[in-house]
This record gives sequence, C-alpha cells and structure tokens, in this order.
Amino acid sequence: MDLLEKFEPILIFGSIILGLILNNVSFLQQISPSLITIFLALMLFALFLDTPFSDIKNSFSNIKFTSISLLINFIWTPLFGYFLGNLFLNGYVDLFIGFVMLILTPCTDWYLIFTKMSKGNVALSLSILPINLIIQLVLLPIYLLIFFSSSNSIELIDLINSIITFIVIPFIASSIVKYIFKNKPIKDKITSVFSNLQSIFLCIAIFGLFNTEATSLFNNLNSIGLLFIPIIIFFIVNFCVDYIVARKNKFSYENYASLTLTTLARNSPLALAIAIRSFPHNELIAIALVIGPLIELPVLYIVSRILLKISKKY
Repeated sequence: MDLLEKFEPILIFGSIILGLILNNVSFLQQISPSLITIFLALMLFALFLDTPFSDIKNSFSNIKFTSISLLINFIWTPLFGYFLGNLFLNGYVDLFIGFVMLILTPCTDWYLIFTKMSKGNVALSLSILPINLIIQLVLLPIYLLIFFSSSNSIELIDLINSIITFIVIPFIASSIVKYIFKNKPIKDKITSVFSNLQSIFLCIAIFGLFNTEATSLFNNLNSIGLLFIPIIIFFIVNFCVDYIVARKNKFSYENYASLTLTTLARNSPLALAIAIRSFPHNELIAIALVIGPLIELPVLYIVSRILLKISKKY
C-alpha cells in the first residue's frame, strides 16, 4: 500500500483541522476558493491520466460479476440511497443532496487497497474501474436532475459548468498527454507522478473548502451529525446484499470480496468536484461530501477485516 494512500484518512482530517484553525487568515480566505477549483481539477486530471480506459473490454471478461456489480452500483444503490436520504435527511435539503451524491458515485481508487487487504480478486476489481467511472460520469447529473430538480436546488447551467470544469477539461487534457507521450517511457513517469500526487491535490482542495466554509460548518454541526446514521445503514445493508447475491450466484470468495468493496466504497472526490461548481451557494453539500470519507474509510477497514474472517468459512 502506498504510504500516502495508507495515511489518507489522517491527511484528510489534518487538512480539515488546518483549514478551520486558519479560517481567520485574510490571505488564505482570499485564495481558498481558487485552491478548491484548481486542485480538484488537478486531482481529476491525475485520475483520468491513471485510468486505463483502453482496457474497458476487460470489464466483460467476467460478465456475471460485471452485470451484478453494475446493477447494484447504478440501480439498487441510487434508489436505496435516495430512500435513506428521504427517511433521515428530509428537511435538510443540502445534506440530502450531499448524501445522495456520495452514494451515487462508486469508488475509483482506494477500493483496490481494501480489496487487496481482504484478499479479493484485485485484477477483477481493477477491470471494472473504467466502466464504473464512465457510467457514474454519465448518470450522476441525470440522477441529480431526477431526484432534485423539483426542489429548485439545482440549476442546469451550474451542473453543465461543473461537468465542463472538472470532467471535460481534465479528461481532454489527460487524453492529450497520453497521445503526445504514447509509447514513450516518460508517459509512465508522468502518470506515476500525478498518481502519487492525487491525495495531496485532494487535501489542498479540502483545506481550501474548510478554510472558506468554517463559519457555515460551525453553525451547522448538529445537522452534519445526521449524516452518520444513513451512511452506516447504507454500509450494513449493502454488505448483507452483497453476501446474499454472491452466495446465490456461487461466487468464489475472491470475487465475493471484490464485489463487496466495489459496491461499498464511494468516489467522494469526484462528487465533491461536481458539488463545488453545481451548488456554489450550498456549502453544506460540499462539506457533507468531505465528512463522508471520514466515516467511510474506517468502515471499509473494518469490512476488510470481517471479510478475512468470512473467508475462513466461505
């Protein structure tokens, strides 16, 4: 496990604390909004640069696994997430949107770490990454419009603006770099450098977010605590769903572990990037998406330990 990835929860928490402590520094207050935009865009550029889109055909080497994973991630999970949000966060629109955005985006990075820790099928988990990323990019704005357009919380122009800033531009830039340095040794070096910097880019953006929105956070500490219950219920129920589905379809333990981590881990950085631009005046949405990983990462570690115990009796 890469050292930065291993300590990512601590780095995120440290970025939050530092942002809050320094919230009265006028110079930082002025540059923090720019830090958020610039470093989230750089993080997504690094993600696209590191994602092997050309290997998307490998997702279909195991059609049963891919089909079940996609059904859980993009049909069951959005509907279940919306149900949980409506049940526990109704009346807190910004937290509701932030929670649903978190639930809508399957992870594209640290789920591989936990898959390896639980002795799952890492190659199979890696093969599903490109298709998961593409589908969530397409479906996230669609689900947001379906679920929340009637609440007058979403402006279509802001959503389009966020997709251009954080998806289209970084994707085109990464494609240009891949094309220019195709079949050259320097391409792997560039990819490796940006891949290693992803966590740093994310932490700088999170620092900027909490430095900018410290007052809003302090004024809403009680409501943010409401996120804990639906997030934990999401993990518990989906963990059980994965076990039942894997047993009924006679998955090997390795494939069962991969299915579990692929459908539990969430891609909060991507959702955060879109939230920053899509909801510029709804600070709690972005804050909810940063609080999410602080709950998620310890839970995923516990899940990986539970999976190892299950492996002995599977």
